[in-house]
Amino acid sequence: MKISATRFQKGYSTVLLAGGIFLMGGNLGGGPDGCAAREEGKFMKEEIRRPAVAGSFYPADASTLSRQVKDFLRRAPKMEIPGEIIALVCPHAGYMYSGQVAAYSFRQIEGKSFDAVVVVAPSHRVAFSGASVYDRGAYQTPLGMIPIEKELCQKLMKGSGLIRFVPQAHGPEHSLEVQLPFLQEILGPFHLVPIVIGDQSYATCEQVGQAISRAVQGKKVLLVASTDLSHFHPYDLAVKKDQVILKALEAFDPKKLSEELDSGRGEACGGGPVIAVMVAAKALGANRSQVLKYMNSGDVTGDRSGVVGYASAVFYREDKGREKKEGSRQAGISLGLSEEEKKTLRRIAQSAIERRLRGEPPEKIEGLTDTLREKRGAFVSLHKHGQLRGCIGLIQATKPLYQSVQEMAEAAAFNDPRFPPVSAKELPNLDIEISVLTPLERIQDIQEIEVGKHGLYIKKDYYSGLLLPQVATQYNWDRLTFLEETCRKAGLPRHAWKDSDTEIYRFSAEIF
Repeated sequence: MKISATRFQKGYSTVLLAGGIFLMGGNLGGGPDGCAAREEGKFMKEEIRRPAVAGSFYPADASTLSRQVKDFLRRAPKMEIPGEIIALVCPHAGYMYSGQVAAYSFRQIEGKSFDAVVVVAPSHRVAFSGASVYDRGAYQTPLGMIPIEKELCQKLMKGSGLIRFVPQAHGPEHSLEVQLPFLQEILGPFHLVPIVIGDQSYATCEQVGQAISRAVQGKKVLLVASTDLSHFHPYDLAVKKDQVILKALEAFDPKKLSEELDSGRGEACGGGPVIAVMVAAKALGANRSQVLKYMNSGDVTGDRSGVVGYASAVFYREDKGREKKEGSRQAGISLGLSEEEKKTLRRIAQSAIERRLRGEPPEKIEGLTDTLREKRGAFVSLHKHGQLRGCIGLIQATKPLYQSVQEMAEAAAFNDPRFPPVSAKELPNLDIEISVLTPLERIQDIQEIEVGKHGLYIKKDYYSGLLLPQVATQYNWDRLTFLEETCRKAGLPRHAWKDSDTEIYRFSAEIF
């Protein structure tokens, strides 16, 4: 894989998209009690890599930055990864553009600890051969100092002649720096191995990946690859190019990824770091990958004339001996709907979306059974390539079931604020899931909740949140985790379900 002038400039354009100006130096980690000054004193005899893009790519104020990152993480789901996480792939644009996508990766390591975190990022500002590792002092962000794991850095440089310290590679580089506040919030204190790759040829990236795997043997290490995807193409073309890279990520094939980048079918300014991390992760036992989230800047700003793509992914070691406690169990209950009635509801949902795309009014439904005319709450969930594409529902049984499904299908496709409206091109790839709800039932004892059978609705003051029965089953949550995640969905603290003024409701659903 060659790093052409075009590719190098496209990588640099991420800086322009984020509107970033580089702010060098300065005491950006200050606090009312001078804690940052005392912390810096620990490293007075060593070099400190100061924040370069605080105040442009992300807030320079520590409390503002912490709140923003925590909010991103709160809104990212904790997914069930069936094995040990070895590596993450994360975007690196300004937080207003890519922060929410990045949170999907970092949320998956919540509660975990590592001996060190190796972040591999591309060089946008300086061209050089091989890779550079910062082997001294600390990296600083507004959230504090991150000490360098010097022993691993030295092993890397001794293990490969391609890896050395290139000072100018780290000074202005944003792609590594923007990963750090997320790591600080989700992990707390940790040790860092910061690597910036200059030459993104396949041979270089493969050797860097091999060197990483050799250096970290015997340690519990997290690898992080920093990359954005296509740059400044019209929305539809950008999505097409990005899908090529997403498929290469899902294939967990570094050579395939390199070929797609060389061919121009896909773009990724940090393709080299992803290849290096793939190689290292495979050597460390990872054998599966999962794309967690994809969006582009057009989905955030609404401007689709020239967008930049972002993705988060995880590489993990699948636990083949793991027994699926919930996987074989069907979520929800049977409400007695016949197969023909389910087929009719699916057709109604599909028709509602198609007619909206054609600008036609909703279909007038005739010849319905009494069951489909019974007033019921219902949710319609849309999935595309296994990823949620929209989900909206009616909780209370205020409308006939067929009408609830018809209206919620249209709302899920076009009014879910988390996603852009569905396009006609997406229709062949959409999977429709319908959940027909039982009435809400307030409970006083959480022992009344049966995971897999019940969904939850939690309400406190002006906050409320609902999770369907299949969500707990999908992620293998126990009862307490289900309660905590429903609180998070409502925008409440995790343990708010314990408060005396919190209302907890259970319900079930027939899901098809």
